[in-house]
Amino acid sequence: MHVFVTGATGWVGSEVVKDLIGAGHLVTGLARSDDKAKTLAATGAKVLRASLDDLDAIRRAAWTADAVIHTAFNHDFSRFVENCEQDRRVIEALDSVLRGSDTPLLVTSGLSGLARGATEADLPNGASPRKSEFAARALAERGVRAATVRLAPSVHGLGDHGFLPILIRLARETGVSAYLDEGLNCWSGVYRTDAARVYRLALEEGVTQAVYHAVADEAVLFKAIAEVIGRRLGVPVASRPREHFGWFANMAGAEMAVSSAQTRDRLGWAPTGPDLLSDLDQAGYFSL
Repeated sequence: MHVFVTGATGWVGSEVVKDLIGAGHLVTGLARSDDKAKTLAATGAKVLRASLDDLDAIRRAAWTADAVIHTAFNHDFSRFVENCEQDRRVIEALDSVLRGSDTPLLVTSGLSGLARGATEADLPNGASPRKSEFAARALAERGVRAATVRLAPSVHGLGDHGFLPILIRLARETGVSAYLDEGLNCWSGVYRTDAARVYRLALEEGVTQAVYHAVADEAVLFKAIAEVIGRRLGVPVASRPREHFGWFANMAGAEMAVSSAQTRDRLGWAPTGPDLLSDLDQAGYFSL
Protein backbone atom coordinates (compact mmCIF):
# COMPACT_ATOMS: atom_id res chain seq x y z
CA MET A 1 0.00 0.00 0.00
CA HIS A 2 1.25 3.49 -0.87
CA VAL A 3 0.35 5.88 1.97
CA PHE A 4 0.59 9.67 1.89
CA VAL A 5 1.29 11.05 5.39
CA THR A 6 1.08 14.70 6.43
CA GLY A 7 3.03 15.67 9.52
CA ALA A 8 5.51 12.96 8.53
CA THR A 9 8.34 14.47 10.58
CA GLY A 10 6.24 15.26 13.66
CA TRP A 11 6.13 13.45 17.00
CA VAL A 12 3.32 11.08 15.97
CA GLY A 13 3.67 11.25 12.20
CA SER A 14 7.33 10.25 12.14
CA GLU A 15 6.50 7.12 14.13
CA VAL A 16 3.58 6.37 11.81
CA VAL A 17 5.97 6.54 8.86
CA LYS A 18 8.44 4.24 10.59
CA ASP A 19 5.71 1.73 11.45
CA LEU A 20 4.27 1.72 7.93
CA ILE A 21 7.66 1.21 6.28
CA GLY A 22 8.53 -1.50 8.78
CA ALA A 23 5.35 -3.34 7.75
CA GLY A 24 6.29 -3.19 4.08
CA HIS A 25 4.20 -0.22 2.94
CA LEU A 26 5.42 2.61 0.70
CA VAL A 27 5.21 6.11 2.17
CA THR A 28 5.24 9.61 0.76
CA GLY A 29 5.57 12.15 3.54
CA LEU A 30 4.98 15.89 3.69
CA ALA A 31 7.96 17.92 4.93
CA ARG A 32 7.94 21.70 5.25
CA SER A 33 11.70 22.39 5.38
CA ASP A 34 14.88 21.10 3.77
CA ASP A 35 16.20 19.76 7.09
CA LYS A 36 12.99 17.87 7.77
CA ALA A 37 12.92 16.57 4.20
CA LYS A 38 16.44 15.18 4.64
CA THR A 39 15.45 13.46 7.88
CA LEU A 40 12.35 11.99 6.27
CA ALA A 41 14.24 10.73 3.22
CA ALA A 42 16.65 8.86 5.50
CA THR A 43 13.75 6.69 6.69
CA GLY A 44 13.18 5.37 3.17
CA ALA A 45 10.07 7.47 2.53
CA LYS A 46 9.53 9.60 -0.53
CA VAL A 47 9.37 13.30 0.25
CA LEU A 48 6.84 15.94 -0.75
CA ARG A 49 8.53 19.25 0.06
CA ALA A 50 5.58 21.52 0.83
CA SER A 51 3.64 23.19 3.63
CA LEU A 52 0.09 22.75 4.88
CA ASP A 53 -0.85 25.83 2.88
CA ASP A 54 0.19 24.14 -0.40
CA LEU A 55 -3.22 22.60 -0.94
CA ASP A 56 -2.69 21.77 -4.61
CA ALA A 57 0.47 19.78 -3.78
CA ILE A 58 -1.38 17.96 -1.01
CA ARG A 59 -4.25 17.11 -3.37
CA ARG A 60 -1.85 15.73 -5.99
CA ALA A 61 -0.10 13.53 -3.42
CA ALA A 62 -3.43 12.23 -2.12
CA TRP A 63 -4.60 11.49 -5.68
CA THR A 64 -1.64 9.17 -6.35
CA ALA A 65 -1.79 7.35 -2.99
CA ASP A 66 -3.71 4.26 -1.91
CA ALA A 67 -4.43 5.81 1.50
CA VAL A 68 -3.97 9.14 3.28
CA ILE A 69 -3.07 9.78 6.93
CA HIS A 70 -3.34 13.35 8.19
CA THR A 71 -1.32 13.85 11.39
CA ALA A 72 -0.04 17.38 10.74
CA PHE A 73 -1.06 20.17 13.10
CA ASN A 74 0.74 23.36 14.08
CA HIS A 75 1.07 23.25 17.87
CA ASP A 76 1.85 26.93 18.34
CA PHE A 77 -0.84 27.52 20.96
CA SER A 78 -0.52 31.31 20.66
CA ARG A 79 -2.17 30.85 17.23
CA PHE A 80 -4.44 27.95 18.13
CA VAL A 81 -7.60 29.24 16.44
CA GLU A 82 -5.73 30.04 13.21
CA ASN A 83 -4.04 26.63 13.27
CA CYS A 84 -7.38 24.88 13.75
CA GLU A 85 -8.70 26.68 10.68
CA GLN A 86 -5.62 25.65 8.67
CA ASP A 87 -6.21 22.05 9.75
CA ARG A 88 -9.85 22.22 8.62
CA ARG A 89 -8.83 23.64 5.23
CA VAL A 90 -6.40 20.77 4.61
CA ILE A 91 -9.05 18.16 5.36
CA GLU A 92 -11.67 19.94 3.22
CA ALA A 93 -9.17 20.22 0.36
CA LEU A 94 -8.98 16.42 0.14
CA ASP A 95 -12.68 16.15 -0.66
CA SER A 96 -12.27 16.88 -4.37
CA VAL A 97 -9.72 14.10 -4.95
CA LEU A 98 -11.01 11.43 -2.56
CA ARG A 99 -14.77 11.68 -2.92
CA GLY A 100 -16.21 8.59 -4.58
CA SER A 101 -12.88 6.79 -4.56
CA ASP A 102 -11.90 3.80 -2.48
CA THR A 103 -8.98 5.69 -0.92
CA PRO A 104 -9.28 5.80 2.89
CA LEU A 105 -8.45 8.94 4.84
CA LEU A 106 -7.48 8.88 8.52
CA VAL A 107 -7.68 12.24 10.26
CA THR A 108 -6.16 12.97 13.66
CA SER A 109 -8.08 14.50 16.54
CA GLY A 110 -8.05 14.51 20.35
CA LEU A 111 -10.37 13.75 23.24
CA SER A 112 -11.55 17.28 24.00
CA GLY A 113 -15.30 17.57 24.44
CA LEU A 114 -15.89 13.89 25.26
CA ALA A 115 -17.44 12.72 28.51
CA ARG A 116 -15.42 10.56 30.88
CA GLY A 117 -15.59 6.94 29.77
CA ALA A 118 -16.78 7.84 26.26
CA THR A 119 -16.51 5.20 23.56
CA GLU A 120 -15.64 5.48 19.89
CA ALA A 121 -19.36 5.83 19.16
CA ASP A 122 -19.78 8.98 21.25
CA LEU A 123 -19.57 12.43 19.70
CA PRO A 124 -17.58 15.35 21.15
CA ASN A 125 -19.56 18.42 22.17
CA GLY A 126 -17.88 20.63 19.59
CA ALA A 127 -16.70 23.26 22.06
CA SER A 128 -13.06 23.07 20.95
CA PRO A 129 -11.95 25.28 18.02
CA ARG A 130 -10.26 22.20 16.54
CA LYS A 131 -12.77 20.70 14.10
CA SER A 132 -10.72 17.84 12.61
CA GLU A 133 -13.25 15.16 13.42
CA PHE A 134 -16.25 17.17 12.29
CA ALA A 135 -14.48 17.94 9.00
CA ALA A 136 -13.77 14.22 8.52
CA ARG A 137 -17.40 13.34 9.24
CA ALA A 138 -18.56 15.93 6.71
CA LEU A 139 -16.33 14.33 4.08
CA ALA A 140 -17.68 10.88 4.96
CA GLU A 141 -21.23 12.13 4.43
CA ARG A 142 -20.16 13.27 0.94
CA GLY A 143 -18.72 9.91 -0.07
CA VAL A 144 -15.14 9.97 1.22
CA ARG A 145 -13.90 6.92 3.18
CA ALA A 146 -12.89 9.17 6.07
CA ALA A 147 -12.39 8.21 9.71
CA THR A 148 -10.80 9.78 12.78
CA VAL A 149 -8.05 8.57 15.09
CA ARG A 150 -8.54 10.23 18.46
CA LEU A 151 -5.22 10.51 20.26
CA ALA A 152 -4.83 10.52 24.03
CA PRO A 153 -3.75 13.94 25.38
CA SER A 154 -0.43 12.38 26.35
CA VAL A 155 1.26 10.54 23.51
CA HIS A 156 4.32 9.90 25.61
CA GLY A 157 7.87 8.66 25.21
CA LEU A 158 11.34 10.09 25.73
CA GLY A 159 11.72 13.09 23.47
CA ASP A 160 8.08 14.06 24.05
CA HIS A 161 7.63 17.82 23.65
CA GLY A 162 3.92 17.88 24.43
CA PHE A 163 1.87 18.32 27.57
CA LEU A 164 4.06 16.44 30.06
CA PRO A 165 7.11 18.65 29.38
CA ILE A 166 4.85 21.71 29.75
CA LEU A 167 3.86 20.54 33.23
CA ILE A 168 7.47 19.78 34.15
CA ARG A 169 8.59 23.22 32.98
CA LEU A 170 5.79 24.90 34.93
CA ALA A 171 6.74 23.00 38.10
CA ARG A 172 10.37 24.09 37.71
CA GLU A 173 9.45 27.71 37.15
CA THR A 174 6.95 27.97 40.01
CA GLY A 175 8.50 25.59 42.54
CA VAL A 176 5.35 23.50 42.88
CA SER A 177 3.91 20.60 40.90
CA ALA A 178 0.28 21.63 40.77
CA TYR A 179 -3.17 20.29 40.04
CA LEU A 180 -6.59 21.95 39.98
CA ASP A 181 -9.10 21.49 42.80
CA GLU A 182 -8.52 17.96 44.13
CA GLY A 183 -6.75 16.74 41.01
CA LEU A 184 -9.35 14.04 40.40
CA ASN A 185 -9.83 14.73 36.72
CA CYS A 186 -8.26 12.09 34.49
CA TRP A 187 -6.24 11.99 31.31
CA SER A 188 -5.75 9.08 28.96
CA GLY A 189 -2.28 8.14 27.75
CA VAL A 190 -0.64 6.10 25.02
CA TYR A 191 2.96 5.26 24.22
CA ARG A 192 4.12 6.75 20.94
CA THR A 193 4.78 3.47 19.10
CA ASP A 194 1.43 2.06 20.20
CA ALA A 195 -0.36 5.16 18.88
CA ALA A 196 1.36 4.84 15.50
CA ARG A 197 0.30 1.23 15.16
CA VAL A 198 -3.39 2.17 15.41
CA TYR A 199 -3.17 4.10 12.13
CA ARG A 200 -1.56 1.20 10.26
CA LEU A 201 -3.92 -1.41 11.67
CA ALA A 202 -6.93 0.74 10.80
CA LEU A 203 -5.76 0.97 7.18
CA GLU A 204 -4.97 -2.72 6.94
CA GLU A 205 -8.33 -3.60 8.47
CA GLY A 206 -10.10 -1.49 5.86
CA VAL A 207 -11.21 1.57 7.88
CA THR A 208 -14.54 0.04 8.81
CA GLN A 209 -15.55 2.38 11.63
CA ALA A 210 -15.79 6.16 11.94
CA VAL A 211 -13.54 6.56 14.97
CA TYR A 212 -10.58 4.79 16.56
CA HIS A 213 -9.19 5.51 20.02
CA ALA A 214 -5.40 5.45 20.33
CA VAL A 215 -5.66 5.11 24.10
CA ALA A 216 -3.73 2.65 26.27
CA ASP A 217 -4.13 4.08 29.79
CA GLU A 218 -7.79 4.95 29.81
CA ALA A 219 -7.86 7.04 33.01
CA VAL A 220 -4.83 8.46 34.83
CA LEU A 221 -5.47 10.87 37.70
CA PHE A 222 -4.02 14.29 36.96
CA LYS A 223 -2.90 14.44 40.60
CA ALA A 224 -0.90 11.25 40.08
CA ILE A 225 0.93 12.89 37.18
CA ALA A 226 1.70 15.89 39.37
CA GLU A 227 2.99 13.60 42.12
CA VAL A 228 5.53 11.93 39.83
CA ILE A 229 6.74 15.32 38.62
CA GLY A 230 6.94 16.69 42.16
CA ARG A 231 8.93 13.71 43.43
CA ARG A 232 11.34 13.82 40.50
CA LEU A 233 11.95 17.56 40.84
CA GLY A 234 11.92 17.60 44.64
CA VAL A 235 9.17 20.23 44.81
CA PRO A 236 5.86 20.24 46.71
CA VAL A 237 2.71 18.83 45.12
CA ALA A 238 -0.33 21.00 45.78
CA SER A 239 -3.63 22.31 44.46
CA ARG A 240 -3.42 25.70 42.78
CA PRO A 241 -6.03 28.00 41.17
CA ARG A 242 -6.52 28.25 37.42
CA GLU A 243 -4.34 31.37 37.27
CA HIS A 244 -1.32 29.26 38.21
CA PHE A 245 -1.56 27.35 34.92
CA GLY A 246 -2.12 30.35 32.65
CA TRP A 247 -3.17 29.35 29.13
CA PHE A 248 -2.82 25.66 30.09
CA ALA A 249 -5.58 25.80 32.72
CA ASN A 250 -8.27 24.28 30.50
CA MET A 251 -6.05 21.32 29.71
CA ALA A 252 -4.93 20.88 33.33
CA GLY A 253 -8.53 20.65 34.50
CA ALA A 254 -9.94 18.69 31.59
CA GLU A 255 -11.55 15.27 31.72
CA MET A 256 -9.95 13.38 28.87
CA ALA A 257 -10.39 9.74 29.80
CA VAL A 258 -12.11 7.38 27.38
CA SER A 259 -12.51 3.71 26.56
CA SER A 260 -10.61 2.08 23.71
CA ALA A 261 -12.35 -1.31 23.94
CA GLN A 262 -13.90 -1.09 20.47
CA THR A 263 -10.58 -0.19 18.85
CA ARG A 264 -8.77 -3.01 20.61
CA ASP A 265 -11.42 -5.50 19.59
CA ARG A 266 -11.79 -4.34 15.98
CA LEU A 267 -8.08 -3.99 15.22
CA GLY A 268 -6.65 -6.63 17.54
CA TRP A 269 -4.61 -3.76 18.98
CA ALA A 270 -2.78 -4.58 22.22
CA PRO A 271 -0.57 -1.77 23.56
CA THR A 272 2.91 -2.97 24.51
CA GLY A 273 4.66 0.23 25.58
CA PRO A 274 5.05 1.49 29.17
CA ASP A 275 2.11 3.13 30.90
CA LEU A 276 2.09 6.91 31.29
CA LEU A 277 3.20 7.11 34.93
CA SER A 278 5.99 4.54 34.54
CA ASP A 279 7.27 6.26 31.43
CA LEU A 280 7.16 9.69 33.06
CA ASP A 281 9.10 8.37 36.06
CA GLN A 282 12.40 8.39 34.14
CA ALA A 283 15.36 10.71 34.49
CA GLY A 284 15.24 11.48 30.77
CA TYR A 285 12.07 13.52 31.17
CA PHE A 286 13.75 15.77 33.70
CA SER A 287 17.18 16.31 32.15
CA LEU A 288 17.71 19.89 31.02
